[in-house]
Amino acid sequence: MRTGVRTLVVVLPLLLAVGCQGNRDQLLVDLQSPRPEVRAQAVKALARQGHPDDLVLLTRAAKDMASIVRGEAAQALGESQDPRVVDLLGELLEDPAEDVQGHAAMALAKVKNDKAKAYLTLQYGRRGQKTRQVIVEALKSANVPGAMAEVVAAESKAIWERNLLALNEGTLPERVGAAEELGKSGRPEAVNRLLPLVRDSQVVLAAAAVRGLGDAGDRRAVGAISLLLNESFPELREASIGALLKLQDPAAVAPLRAVALEKSAVSSLATDAIAALARSPETDAALCTIALEGARNEALAAARVMRARGGCPIDAISERLSRPGSVESGLQAVLGLGPAAQGALPKVLPLLTAVDASQRMLAVEAVAAIGDASAAPALQKLFEQELKAIEGTRLDWIPTPLPQAFGDGFDPSALVEQQGHEDEEGRVARQTQLFERVRARNAQVAREAGRVLVQPRAPAELYDDVEPLRLEPLAAVLRALGAVKAPGALELLKGYAADPSVTLRTAALVGLARLGPEGVEAAKGGMFEAERDLQKALALAMAEQGDAGKDALVSLLPQLSSEKLLLLDALDRFGAPASASAALQTVVREGGAEAVLAASILGRLQARDAVDTLLKALGDPSSVARREVLLTLGELGDPRAAEAVARDLYHDLPEIRAAAATALKRIGTSAQGEALDALKSDYYRRVREAASTALEKTGTVAEGAR
Repeated sequence: MRTGVRTLVVVLPLLLAVGCQGNRDQLLVDLQSPRPEVRAQAVKALARQGHPDDLVLLTRAAKDMASIVRGEAAQALGESQDPRVVDLLGELLEDPAEDVQGHAAMALAKVKNDKAKAYLTLQYGRRGQKTRQVIVEALKSANVPGAMAEVVAAESKAIWERNLLALNEGTLPERVGAAEELGKSGRPEAVNRLLPLVRDSQVVLAAAAVRGLGDAGDRRAVGAISLLLNESFPELREASIGALLKLQDPAAVAPLRAVALEKSAVSSLATDAIAALARSPETDAALCTIALEGARNEALAAARVMRARGGCPIDAISERLSRPGSVESGLQAVLGLGPAAQGALPKVLPLLTAVDASQRMLAVEAVAAIGDASAAPALQKLFEQELKAIEGTRLDWIPTPLPQAFGDGFDPSALVEQQGHEDEEGRVARQTQLFERVRARNAQVAREAGRVLVQPRAPAELYDDVEPLRLEPLAAVLRALGAVKAPGALELLKGYAADPSVTLRTAALVGLARLGPEGVEAAKGGMFEAERDLQKALALAMAEQGDAGKDALVSLLPQLSSEKLLLLDALDRFGAPASASAALQTVVREGGAEAVLAASILGRLQARDAVDTLLKALGDPSSVARREVLLTLGELGDPRAAEAVARDLYHDLPEIRAAAATALKRIGTSAQGEALDALKSDYYRRVREAASTALEKTGTVAEGAR
């Protein structure tokens, strides 16, 4: 009996050994499997066994073609804690697959030596958001104090040294890029290095230095940059205007006004810069001066800004309208100011009968901008005159309808048949049938999606030999009749809304939109025209008319398969109704460039029902609207978004990190204080400022809710 027990004790370990060996043999076979998931499981099982001799097998698996296998190999190598695997894990940290990078980062943390830590610190600045976050977690698991602050500071130092080296020793293109990047750091030392470069003989480098100084945000550079506005190089002047805009120094108003009034290629940029500066009596006075004395485009832009600010002194405008040599400048100011220039209407109305055609048309546009109903009789009389002036030239010289089918001897398929080319005839028939099927399929898809296909018209030159410029005076009157809501304008404009001339058709549709709800309903079908300029003009006219026009644009959003940007741009400029949330969310879900504007509009609407849609969009790493989605979530201030927004504090793009920090200020920062504090040492000035602002006591959930 005792002998039997002893035999069992001896045999059992042998059986277990044989069984384990059999299992191991199977794992070695599985490592050669053509299926990646089988190889990955084999690597995982070998790692659990922990044989030191298996290190060579795991090393080979780390170079497998399948990312799933490389990821398991990285984990297994980390479990070994063998210092010899650090370099291999460092290579895996640069793997094309983000999951493998993450496994390699956590594996390096388990090795716990200086070399492994150096790899993690170095790769933080080279990897994307997901891996950067894992690297910080890995360093924390290795008990590295202030893990994120350390890697952010290391990244900042590396970027600074790289740019400094490129500025000092690089080629011209490298120096240009480095100058701009140094400026973005916002460091005083960067400003000191860039200031001497604004006078460099290489204009492209001087312009880059100016742009860098603008990004640096140091107003010490305003004087040096302002002097460059007197240069003759357009690129340098453009860079200077942009930098002065970013620096937001009131001292820039005077030099920018001088550029805006010189009627050059950069005058419009200077005008826009003045309008974007903080409002002050100086900026208002400068814009009013430009409205009266600038070139037409700059004058209209300045006057439109002042329209929203309450207008400009009417006496100066009336004085211009009374002087023969300055009438057009006065009319331009009225055109831009619109209803804010109501007091100048008595001076404008007599100009509707001016001999000069261009002056007369400008007066019509000015009257339309004011929109006073008392101008209707004068406009109706002018309409009759303009119509009579072109009536003869627009007579239909082909009184019968144009043919819709080929005449005898002109049908291509018939010609093929006559020539006896049967193969060619079959090819033409098949091609025609194919195109018909494609058109039918496109129409079906559009119907199922609730969209309308844009139907192109025949080119105007086939049926109308009147130059579009000759029709402009009549078109201006049509727009004006709608603006002043003249009696009978609705039916008149409906007639012209189908005119063969795109000039008159556009004017009629814009005029209809200005008539109110009934006119908007009649005009909105014009958004399905093929002419982009017509669509743009109509969309802006509809949005400008208030709720009726804006609601119509929102209803059209789902129906348009393209040109959504035109509708969104109009809603962005004039504001969207609260009812637009659902349609805008659909645009965000569809993605693309349209999602950028849609997300921004949702933020201004305070559309709290859009939070889930925006969070889902934030989960798409390829979204082009990421920055706008983050800022919108910040505007909405929903605490549910805090975790998702905080992940972008690790993003590799500085504008995304800055947007995430800005959003967290409104949402609440209690759980993200460590990451935000680390970003206070970020390389980029705007990220540092956003993080510091988010950490202020005013950045609370309560504020976000307001």
